[in-house]
Amino acid sequence: MTISRRTFLKSSAAIAPVIVSASALGRTKKAPAGDRITVAMIGCGKMANDYHIPELLRQPDVQLVAIGEVDAARREHAKNRVEAAYSSQKLDFKGCDTYVDYREILARPDIDAVCIATPDHWHAIPIIEACKAGKDVYCEKPLTLTIEEARRCIEAARKYDRIVQTGSQQRSNVFGQFREAVEIIRSGRLGKIHRVTVGVGGPSAPCDLPEEEMEPNLDWDMWLGQAPLRPYNSVLSPRGVHNHFPNWRSYIEYSGGGHTDMGAHHYDIAQWALGMDESGPVEIIPPDDPQATSGVRYIYENGVEMVHGGLSGCTFHGENGTLSIDRGKLESDPEEIVKTPLADDEVHLPHSPGHHRNWLDCIKSREAPVAEVEKGARTVTIIHLGNLAYWHHKTLKWDPHAWKFADEADSQFIDRERRDPWQLPDV
Repeated sequence: MTISRRTFLKSSAAIAPVIVSASALGRTKKAPAGDRITVAMIGCGKMANDYHIPELLRQPDVQLVAIGEVDAARREHAKNRVEAAYSSQKLDFKGCDTYVDYREILARPDIDAVCIATPDHWHAIPIIEACKAGKDVYCEKPLTLTIEEARRCIEAARKYDRIVQTGSQQRSNVFGQFREAVEIIRSGRLGKIHRVTVGVGGPSAPCDLPEEEMEPNLDWDMWLGQAPLRPYNSVLSPRGVHNHFPNWRSYIEYSGGGHTDMGAHHYDIAQWALGMDESGPVEIIPPDDPQATSGVRYIYENGVEMVHGGLSGCTFHGENGTLSIDRGKLESDPEEIVKTPLADDEVHLPHSPGHHRNWLDCIKSREAPVAEVEKGARTVTIIHLGNLAYWHHKTLKWDPHAWKFADEADSQFIDRERRDPWQLPDV
């Protein structure tokens, strides 16, 4: 049976020295600068293998002490890699423990922080539970699967005084000159901004993959988590260690599609440049074609219009010209807008030494990281709103300050039903 994305959403909407961790020393607000930070990796797919584990292993004040992963082959691969790295450094290292259930990691008082690189439907619950357990968090983007999850992640980080970094690495100038672009725009070189286009993929659709023979080394029920029970398919969780991005991103049950995937990066830059890190649009308008996967329009309170579509990355249209930013590209018309060096009296934003390094430094200082939780939550909420407009082909009025829709009937879209026992934790 074929189920439309709108029908699916309507039916599911309801609601070196010996390691001494900072936690072991009783840190509540600030860790002494010389302490080594003990970190656990939760989720060991391509992003963990290619990015997070190498970055964490090269930090001199970090030790990876635990791996959480539902696939046995990926779990052992990550463990062996960590232990080999520390063995070659001749550190006093007691080994890297492995777990299927991340909750066992959160129960360990000797672990200071967790890095989460699971599929999107497995972001919010571990974030909230980690905050409640006193752990600082780095979580891959997009931060959440629903708007309510985004709001609750902020609440948890604030209540438990946790450092939560969203994996929006472009804020640390990874892949290009994103900070410079934001500085140029905030310095007023484009004049008043009236339109922004964000070129990324479209929304997700319901999963219709056929059943395959079960992968014996995988805890499939745990992989599904809050998502509806369905048969195994290797498109969702590849067999063993893999070097490609799995396509769970395309399906509503687990993700918001290409829209939330790269959108979590590029809408984030748009928000940053517009000075909207603590706000968002007030009206979301779908395209005329109910089958369209681009063209949704966001209207901000100040009249700025942001459109899903156009060139890859972000393009800002202002009174004095345009500026386009993408990975490896920073261009403007006229060219002088980006080619003229910033003057001392123009906007200069703090430099991040690297996304993981910024997170680790903030764990010690207790200062807000460059992509702290609210920034990630606000960005992903914008994309969730756009996806809802696509799925239901409906104009939505949104109050970004109250985190609610103007029309009470639309409140059903803020969250979705979850499979027991994986309900969203209370904060």
